Amino acid sequence: MSTEKNYNPINGYTMLFVLVLLIGAGIPLLRIYVGAFMLFAAVFIIPGFVLVNPNSSRVLLLFGKYVGTIKKNGLFWVNPLYTKKKISLRASNFDSERLKVNDKLGNPVMISTILVWRVTNTYKAAFEVDDYQNFVRVQTDAAVRKLASMYPYDNFADEGLDEDITLRSSLNEVSEALEKEVQERLSMAGIEVLEARIGYLAYAQEIANAMLKRQQATAIVAARHKIVEGAVSMVEMALEELGKKELVALDEERKAAMVSNLMVVLCSDKDAAPIVNTGTLNH
Repeated sequence: MSTEKNYNPINGYTMLFVLVLLIGAGIPLLRIYVGAFMLFAAVFIIPGFVLVNPNSSRVLLLFGKYVGTIKKNGLFWVNPLYTKKKISLRASNFDSERLKVNDKLGNPVMISTILVWRVTNTYKAAFEVDDYQNFVRVQTDAAVRKLASMYPYDNFADEGLDEDITLRSSLNEVSEALEKEVQERLSMAGIEVLEARIGYLAYAQEIANAMLKRQQATAIVAARHKIVEGAVSMVEMALEELGKKELVALDEERKAAMVSNLMVVLCSDKDAAPIVNTGTLNH
């Protein structure tokens, strides 16, 4: 036997009724051999009762040989010589510890995963691995380490390292890859992965401050780029409108001065303090 086998046990209430009859009839006849035999039979029957709760199972063994698995709910009776191992079929959560690993670029990151899993094959869970719950923990950590080494934490396009998938921005793609990787590792234990996703992700402490400054600098540069782009458009529009309405005639030197002043006003971090010229344009 190398696969799971459903076992159909005897109804437990029927055997409970038989047990009551044996005890009730055996006590008055205790002085003769028949009564002693009936009480002995009752004692032998008691260990055979099995209670199976919803989404639970019992794996049955007879002297080391796999007999079958009970997945039905209720009170049952089996051979008292059977060894009964309980395996839950409920969905379980596993929140891994924060692991320190290196991403694709070699940067140390802290990462953890949240895994939702359940047992679908009780034979594999009971006999293919030593401890299926510990197997889930170890293999999940191994899968997270492998996944982190496949993708960079963030995209560094300014350094020529433009990646389509990153750990920080591509959560759906990373979660799908993680779920596939974990499922391949846990399938030998008869375990189905319902969901796998990144629970925590951050740079390791020794480079966190440096990477934060880098991100801030990148954001500042991007903001400055947007400001300059908008300022150039506004200056261009101002010169175009002045030329159309012929409010004032500006030579190239005056246009350059006007462009310079407008760019300073529009791109400055602080509000500009205007100075009113009460003289002519030449003074």
